[in-house]
Amino acid sequence: MMRTRPLKVALLGCGVVGSEVARIMTTHADDLTARIGAPVELAGVAVRRPDRVREGIDPSLVTTDATALVKRGDIDVVVEVIGGIEPARALITTAFEHGASVVSANKALLAQNGAALHAAANEHGRDLYYEAAVAGAIPLIRPLRESLAGDKINRVMGIVNGTTNFILDKMDSTGAGYQEALDEATALGYAEADPTADVEGFDAAAKAAILAGIAFHTRVRLDDVYREGMTEVTAADFASAKEMGCTIKLLAICERAEDGGSVTARVHPAMIPLSHPLASVRGAYNAVFVESDAAGQLMFYGPGAGGSPTASAVLGDLVAVCRNRLSGATGPGESAYAALPVSPMGDVVTRYHISLDVADKPGVLAQVATVFAEHGVSIDTVRQQGKDGEASLVVVTHRASDAALTGTVEALRKLDTVRGVASIMRVEGE
Repeated sequence: MMRTRPLKVALLGCGVVGSEVARIMTTHADDLTARIGAPVELAGVAVRRPDRVREGIDPSLVTTDATALVKRGDIDVVVEVIGGIEPARALITTAFEHGASVVSANKALLAQNGAALHAAANEHGRDLYYEAAVAGAIPLIRPLRESLAGDKINRVMGIVNGTTNFILDKMDSTGAGYQEALDEATALGYAEADPTADVEGFDAAAKAAILAGIAFHTRVRLDDVYREGMTEVTAADFASAKEMGCTIKLLAICERAEDGGSVTARVHPAMIPLSHPLASVRGAYNAVFVESDAAGQLMFYGPGAGGSPTASAVLGDLVAVCRNRLSGATGPGESAYAALPVSPMGDVVTRYHISLDVADKPGVLAQVATVFAEHGVSIDTVRQQGKDGEASLVVVTHRASDAALTGTVEALRKLDTVRGVASIMRVEGE
C-alpha cells in the first residue's frame, strides 16, 4: 500500500550538484513516489547565500541555518552536498542524533572521518550512504559493498578524477605540455581556478581511501594513502610511453598483498599498456577496474563528475534510504572486521621506467647495471641514445619494491657518469 504522508528531505548545499538534486526531485516526483512507496518532499534547503535566485526552489524553503534545519526532528533524510570537513561533519552527526539518515557526496570527510560517522549512524540506527563520493554517476560503492559482498576483492585500480584524465589525455593525443593542457581544461570548465586538489592527487587519494576500506573490510584513512601528483609529467614521458606501447594515467590503486596479510592504497601517475581497458578511457571520464577471486575482472565506466551525473548517484542513494525508512530497516554499514594493516609505499612491488641523463662514454651502462644489481632490482630492457658527450639511458625494470627502487636511484645519483634522473614512473596493468 502506498503511504500518503511524504518523507521529508533536507538539502544541505544548493550549488551545481544540490540544485540538480532539487530539480530531479521535482521533475521526477511521481516516478520517485512509485519507486519508493511514498512521496518525497523537499522540506528545506540550507545555503550560504540566501539572496541568490534558485530556479524551481520555493524561496520559503531556503535558510542559512543548517543546524536548525537538521535539528527539526521531522526530517527523514539529510542530503549533504556542501563538501569540506566542517560544518559538514557536525551537521551529519547532528542529523543522526535527531533521527535523520544521511546521503552524502563528501569524499574528503568520509576519507578522514568515515569510521566515526559510521559509528554515529549505527548508534542511532540510521543510514549513511555515499555513492556520489566516488566516481560520480558510476555505480561503484554499492556493487563493492553489496553485489560483491560474498567475494574476495584483491585489487581496485582506476581513474577516479576527470580533470586529471582530461589533461593527460590531451597531452597524449596532441603532444601538448602539462601547462597547455591544464589551461585548456580550465577554459572548458574541467579544472578549478585552483586545480591543486585534482592535479596533486588529493581528490583521488580521498576516493582511494574510501574504496580500499570497502573492498578490504579495513579502515583506511586518507593519511594511509600514498599520494603523488601529475604536475611533473612531460611530453617526453608520453613519448617514452608510446615507445613501450603504453600511455600515462593518474591511477588510484588499492590492492591486497599476495599473502593476504596487508593492503596498500596509492595514487600516482603510471604507464599502462594500450591493451589495458583503462588506457582507452578518454577525456573527463572515469573508470575503475576491479579484480576478485570469483567474479574475476570487472570494469565500471562513466562520467565521474558534474551536476547531473553526481545528482544521479545522490538520488539513487536517496531512493534506497527512503525505502529503508519505510521498512524500518537500515542498509549495510561499515564493514571493517578484517582490520588488515596498511603497508607503507616502500613495500609496494611494481615495474619502473627510469630515464637517466648520462655521460656518453664507454662503461656507463655497466656501471648503471651494477647499481641495479646491487640493490636487487632486475632490469628488463635498456635503451641508450647519445651524441656530443651526452646521452639518455632509459631502463625498464622487472617487478621490484618501491624501497629497493628508491635505494637504487639514490645510488645512481652518486655516480659521476650520471648527470641526473630525468624521470621515474611506475608501470602498472601488466
